[in-house]
Amino acid sequence: MNEKPASAETGVDENKIWNECLTIIKENVPFITFNTWFIPIKPLKLISNTLKIQVPNNFFIEWIDGHYNTLITKTIKQVLGDEGELVYVILDEKENSEDPPKIENINKPVFIEEVPEAKSDFNSNINPRYIFENFVQGEGNQLARAAAYAISDKPGTTSFNPLFIYGGVGLGKTHLIQAIGNRILQKDPNKKVIYLSSDIFTVEFVEAIQTNKVNEFSNFYKNMDVLIIDDIQFLIGKEKTQDLFFHIFNTLHQSGKQIILSSDKPPKDLKGLNERLVSRFQWGLSADMQPPDFETRIAILKNKSKSYGIELSNDIIEFIAHNITSNIREMEGCLIKLLANSSLSAKEINFDLVRKTVKEISSSRTVNISIDYITKVVCEYLTVDENKVREKNRKKEVVLARQIAMYLSKRLTQASLKTIGLHFGGRDHSTVIHAYNSIEKSLSEDIKFKETVDTLRSKIELSAA
Repeated sequence: MNEKPASAETGVDENKIWNECLTIIKENVPFITFNTWFIPIKPLKLISNTLKIQVPNNFFIEWIDGHYNTLITKTIKQVLGDEGELVYVILDEKENSEDPPKIENINKPVFIEEVPEAKSDFNSNINPRYIFENFVQGEGNQLARAAAYAISDKPGTTSFNPLFIYGGVGLGKTHLIQAIGNRILQKDPNKKVIYLSSDIFTVEFVEAIQTNKVNEFSNFYKNMDVLIIDDIQFLIGKEKTQDLFFHIFNTLHQSGKQIILSSDKPPKDLKGLNERLVSRFQWGLSADMQPPDFETRIAILKNKSKSYGIELSNDIIEFIAHNITSNIREMEGCLIKLLANSSLSAKEINFDLVRKTVKEISSSRTVNISIDYITKVVCEYLTVDENKVREKNRKKEVVLARQIAMYLSKRLTQASLKTIGLHFGGRDHSTVIHAYNSIEKSLSEDIKFKETVDTLRSKIELSAA
C-alpha cells in the first residue's frame, strides 16, 4: 500500500518535503546543473499540498520551466500526491520593501499572456513565449513586423499570402512567424495552425514514403488553416519534397488559407529551388529583416534583461550594444552567459564581468559550424575517438556519438542527408534519417539525455556565434 502523501496536516515541514524532491531531482540531472539551478532554491511554506519555494530571480523560473518543467511536476506529485503543486516566489531584493513578493505558478508560462490551447487533435508546435508583445520593433524589421501583425488579424484574406520573411541568422525570424500563430490561436483557438521547420517536414515526408502514408501526410497539411514553415531554404536539393510541397502550397492558397515562410535569402536567391515554387513564393509579400541598429539593440537588451530579472545600468547596456552588433541571438546569449557567470562566481554584474563575458563571446566568432566541427565537439565531449564514428563500429558509445553528430549536423547545417551520410564513412541517407529519429525519440523520453544534447548544441552554437 502506498504511503499517504506528505502535507502540512501530517506535521511534515517544507524543508523535509523539498529535500525529498531534491533527492529525486539530483538523480535525474547533471551535477553542475543541480548545483547551479536547484541548490539556490529555498523552501518557504507548505500549505496542504502546495509547496512554495523561493528563487533568486525571474531568470531562474524561465530557465527551469523551459528545461525541467516535466521533471519537477512529476517529482512534486510523487512527493505530495496527485494534487501536489509547486509555486515559485520571487522576493524583492530591496531591503525593507513594502511591496508583496511576486508569485509564479510552475505550470503557467512566465512573462506572457496565456495563449488559449487550440482545440484540435494535433500539436501546433508553437512556442508560447514568441508573441508580438515581447518582439522589439526597429527600422530593420518594421515592414516584416507590420505585415505579420496584419496577417494575424485576418489570416488568408490579405494580399500578404504567402508572407515570406528573410534575413540572416539570429534576427528574430522564428520569433516573428510564431508570434503570428500565437495571436491567431489567441483570437480563435479552433484554427488549425501548425509550425515546423522544412527539415522536419522533409524527415516526416521520408517516413511517410517508407510507411506508405504519403496521402495521409499530404492531406494533413492540406487541411491546415495556417501553415508556418521555417528555414524553407533547406528544401533545396530535395526534389520529391519540393514537388509535394508545391501541391500542398497550391491547395492551401486556392482555399484562401494562410502560408508563412522564412528563409535566410529572398526567393529569387534560392538557387536550386524549383522555379515554380520560387514563383509562388513571390505571389505575396517578401519582407527582409536587417541587423538591429544601435537604438534597437539597446531596446532589445533592456527588454531581455528585464524578462530575465537582471538589473543593468545604462552604461553596461550601451557597452554590450556597442560590442555585440551582429544579431539578437548573440545579444541574448551574452545576457544568459552574464547571468550564469554571475551566479556561478557569486559576483555582482559589474563592468569587469561584462567585459570578460563580451570578450569570451567575441573571441569565439571565427569558428564556422561544419559537420566536421560538430563531430569534433561531440566526440571530445563524449570521449569517443573521432575516427571511430566514421568506421563500421557498432559499439554502443560510438553509435551514440555518431547519431548525435548526425542529428546536430542536420539541425545546425544546411547539408543534405546524403552529404551528412558521406561525412560518416559514406553511409546512406536512410541511416541519417534513422539516427535523427532515434535522437528525437530519446530527447522526448530521457531528460538527462536531452540535457546532454542541449549542452552540446549550446557549445557548438556559442563557438560559432
